[in-house]
Amino acid sequence: MNIEHVVLILVVTALAVFVTGLPIGFALGGVALIYAFFLWGPNALGIAAFAGLSTMSPFIFVALTLFILMGMILERSGVANAMYDTMYKWMGPINGGLAMGTVLICTLIAAMVGVMGAGIVTAGVIAMPEMFRRKYDKRMVMGSIMSGGVLGTLIPPSIPMILYSLYAKLSVGRMFAGGLLPGIMLSSFYCIYIAIRCFRNPAMGPALPVEDRVDLKEKFISLRNSILPVLLIVSVLGSIFTGAATPTEAASVGAFGAFLCAIVYRKFSWGMLKDACYRTTRLMGLILWIMVGIGCFNSFFMGMGGAHLVEGLTVGVNRWVVLIVMQLSLFVMGMFLDDYAIVMIATPIYAPVILALGFDPLWFGILFIMNMQMAMLTPPYGFATFYMKALVPKNILITDIWRAVIPFVLLQGLGLIIVMVFPKLATFLPGLVFA
Repeated sequence: MNIEHVVLILVVTALAVFVTGLPIGFALGGVALIYAFFLWGPNALGIAAFAGLSTMSPFIFVALTLFILMGMILERSGVANAMYDTMYKWMGPINGGLAMGTVLICTLIAAMVGVMGAGIVTAGVIAMPEMFRRKYDKRMVMGSIMSGGVLGTLIPPSIPMILYSLYAKLSVGRMFAGGLLPGIMLSSFYCIYIAIRCFRNPAMGPALPVEDRVDLKEKFISLRNSILPVLLIVSVLGSIFTGAATPTEAASVGAFGAFLCAIVYRKFSWGMLKDACYRTTRLMGLILWIMVGIGCFNSFFMGMGGAHLVEGLTVGVNRWVVLIVMQLSLFVMGMFLDDYAIVMIATPIYAPVILALGFDPLWFGILFIMNMQMAMLTPPYGFATFYMKALVPKNILITDIWRAVIPFVLLQGLGLIIVMVFPKLATFLPGLVFA
């Protein structure tokens, strides 16, 4: 049996197992081990031990764990409440101001946390009730929260970026720097879209009544709520970009800073810390099991010559066509798989091809992560829609949520195309900072 037939049967079998609802790590790992056993014999089961050992070895997992812990603590620290109060006072008098403020708050949360769920849950709990009370259109409310929340996938310190760097053998610091400008660009796109929609139709996002507005003095006083978040962002990202600390050291600073934020805002308790550690352990355990399963799958795929098959398919094809097909395949996968799984499945296959085609691997990595950000919003599997469904009133249907994200997914697609056409948006800052 040739490699083409084996790969085809392997993919079809994996898809069939996904339909059963089996977790992706066990599904891919189990399929790979069964095929390896029948094709190569019992000794091939050593793939599982090799995948487990290689999965647990990279030191970058220390940084990954600490960044996740930082996010879990910050989610409960009260920082977002204080920042939203500032945005409420500054942006409220503008049509759509609360929605734009929500996007900006989510952008700052993304720069502190690095995970998508924190921004959506925090903004959903704090900002959504206020926007509904102010008669904002439900699509504007949900779209601004979800689009802002998924910025945590692209803006450093992004957890998917760390995983991509691990598999593509790239510098985490350079990936972080590469995602900064595209992330700010997308955040600006969202705010511009909200401003235009609410200017043309004020009923989409009415401004605060005059009696609820505050004077300029109180607005400036409210800026003190931003001091701690800004210090935390500067201490984490600034220490990496200046070379003062490795990503692991910066993650430890971030986790300690999140701990201090919880104390300052009087949200700290041993129960909160215990819950944060427990949730961090659960998420890391999930990631590691997925990595072991996918490690088995990739080892079998590579052992069968899968990488050579993929490279052979690109021979004689225009490299830009290959790049676009890759992006489309990532978009389709994003409809059915979570971003962690896609990064771990596709990166070992796509990264060598990108190098062989002469593209900048860092630039492709940013395109990859931007595509994963879109995956968080696209139905039927978009994780952001599930988070939102758990937060919205019961009368709002999942189809309402899907309709709400359409314009923001289109803006993300526009941003992806812009970065594809102008690679400097992804490579300028890493080249400047790490020169």
